[in-house]
Amino acid sequence: MSLPPEKASELKQLIHQQLSKMDVHSRIREILADTIREELAPDQQQLSTEDLIKALRRRGIIDDVMKELNFVTDNANQELPLSPKQPVCFTDRQSTLLKKTNIDPTRRYLYLQVLSGKAFLEHLQEPEPLPGQVCSTFTLCLHFRNQRFRSKPVPCACEPDFHDGFLLEVHRESLGDGTRMADSTTMLSISDPVHMVLIKTDIFGETTLVASYFLEWRSVLGSENGVTNLTAELMGVGTESKVSVGVLNIKLEMYPPLNQTLSQEVVSTQLALEHQKTAEKERLFLVYAKQWWREYLQIRPSHNSRLVKIFAQDENGINRPVCSFVKPLRAGRLLDTPRQAARFVNVLGYERAPVIGGGGKQEQWCTLLAFLCRNKGDCEDHANLLCSLLLGYGLEAFVCVGTKAKGVPHAWVMTCGTDGTITFWESLTGHRYIHKSTNLDEPPAAEQPKPLYPYRTIGCVFNHQMFLGNCQPSDSVETCVFDLNDESKWKPMSEEAIKSVCAPGATTSLPPFPPLCASTIDASVTSNEIEMQLRLLVSEHRKDLGLTTVWEDQLSYLLSPALASYEFERTTSISAGNEEFQDAIRRAVPDGHTFKGFPIHFVYRNARRAFATCLRSPFCEEIICCRGDQVRLAVRVRVFTYPESACAVNVPLRSNCLGMSGINLGCIGRLCYLKAMLPEKLRAAQPALPEYEA
Repeated sequence: MSLPPEKASELKQLIHQQLSKMDVHSRIREILADTIREELAPDQQQLSTEDLIKALRRRGIIDDVMKELNFVTDNANQELPLSPKQPVCFTDRQSTLLKKTNIDPTRRYLYLQVLSGKAFLEHLQEPEPLPGQVCSTFTLCLHFRNQRFRSKPVPCACEPDFHDGFLLEVHRESLGDGTRMADSTTMLSISDPVHMVLIKTDIFGETTLVASYFLEWRSVLGSENGVTNLTAELMGVGTESKVSVGVLNIKLEMYPPLNQTLSQEVVSTQLALEHQKTAEKERLFLVYAKQWWREYLQIRPSHNSRLVKIFAQDENGINRPVCSFVKPLRAGRLLDTPRQAARFVNVLGYERAPVIGGGGKQEQWCTLLAFLCRNKGDCEDHANLLCSLLLGYGLEAFVCVGTKAKGVPHAWVMTCGTDGTITFWESLTGHRYIHKSTNLDEPPAAEQPKPLYPYRTIGCVFNHQMFLGNCQPSDSVETCVFDLNDESKWKPMSEEAIKSVCAPGATTSLPPFPPLCASTIDASVTSNEIEMQLRLLVSEHRKDLGLTTVWEDQLSYLLSPALASYEFERTTSISAGNEEFQDAIRRAVPDGHTFKGFPIHFVYRNARRAFATCLRSPFCEEIICCRGDQVRLAVRVRVFTYPESACAVNVPLRSNCLGMSGINLGCIGRLCYLKAMLPEKLRAAQPALPEYEA
């Protein structure tokens, strides 16, 4: 195996340091002197290399060195999607042999190798990272026919060092032939592309979507020996969707090798026919959508100002029907209830699409794979995912498009119960609201239900099968009647027209939905890491103020039930275990001490960033910086894992005049609780505060 010169130099340096640490050189000199004295004949002038190696091996020097030098082989990180057969992902820089993979010899596989990257000009001046230095990285995520993969992170550079291989199983899921090995003709009819998403992670752990690319892999079916090399030019996203960000060199190979390859003419003709068929369906739907919109405006001219969203741009700047962003999605055993699904969507990060310069909000509805891999997105991305999950649980769910306070565009989810109950689900917070319409025909003195939801207007609702525009006199959510079968209140689109472009397999331009992946976070390990980091940050902060810090481990342990209860309440809306927690705290708190808590919610795993946010609250800062003769601090971190390694941090706040003072830090990936005890004379009773989210 050959290494680049810089890698070889680095390896030599590491070996030299290890040999110096073991003092091998002095031991070799001693053995050399003994060997010359005992074994060298008087007529010999020098000792051969073979004789010296034999002497070193006999004395055990070589064995000792080999024990100290541990060689570890790195494999690509593989995500675990929810599917009966786990996909295979491996990396081999020199050989294309398949190693230790669960290959079924009766199935057909596509071996996709990413050989290298080049022309990532944004990183042209990026310095080469030193060994052990934290740097920004690229990660390549793939999805193909219910299989997901993730490459090893590589440092960002003009020519990133991508060297990964992914073994994709090619099979048919219909027609009763799912167990047969697919031949060339069968595979030519499989139009699913390989969806590739490139993610950049900076030194602070923040992720950025760099590119989203759909690879047409069927060209390999017409290549000699079933092997082909190609280049994939990656384009930017959003406003940069017409700008190239880099190029990937890719090698495709069929395994086992094809007995008979197709001609390039046959493959090209099939692809052209599919493209023509898709273009015709999209054209007909566009014609129908324009006609529907004209009819909608004829009902009432003021409808022109309502948020009726028929098409939306994805990350590649392509206009797609909004119904194509939603599909029933089953989470298998990763999520058990609809409310747990709402909690999962809530802990995914919220970030509006970046805008270059001014001009307001940039529209960008991400495909599901891009949203999940980046682990954050806009309100529309959250609403589409939550609606898909609720549809998977058998609920009648819709995405609502309208406005919040001050006319800010927003998207949320609505479910319709069999008894007519309308429930709003806020995907960014996980909160649920029951909608009760205000009756405008009642006299002014009549008591009307007061809305608790933040929504002001609604323009349309949709899911994977239906699209309905609000044609009521007022688009106010408060007065809206959600009888979707009443065409005088909701103008529907033809379900057949929607099905022609949004049904699975209807068009080749429709991105397939990926499965959810189990979390890769180790709950216990991550809990300990965050807890130690928070302790260190609090201690350092108090030290800078000239204060000492005393930690109480028993008190920290008593906080665990509270953290579990907080998370249970968020996923079920049921409070449990609070009595036992309060009783334990009362027993643990000495007389004459005051208790106070601080609730705050995070969706990131950076302990330093969470601590800085806590300090921006005067209540939290007061607790951390408390002074007294008997100040004791306690912190407890508990991790609750969710799919896609999503996590959140909760910092609950409570105020009791006769308890102890405290801060709670928590997380769905991690939940923490930090509290401080201090003499009562230093603490005045303060009113309870509402939860604050950051």
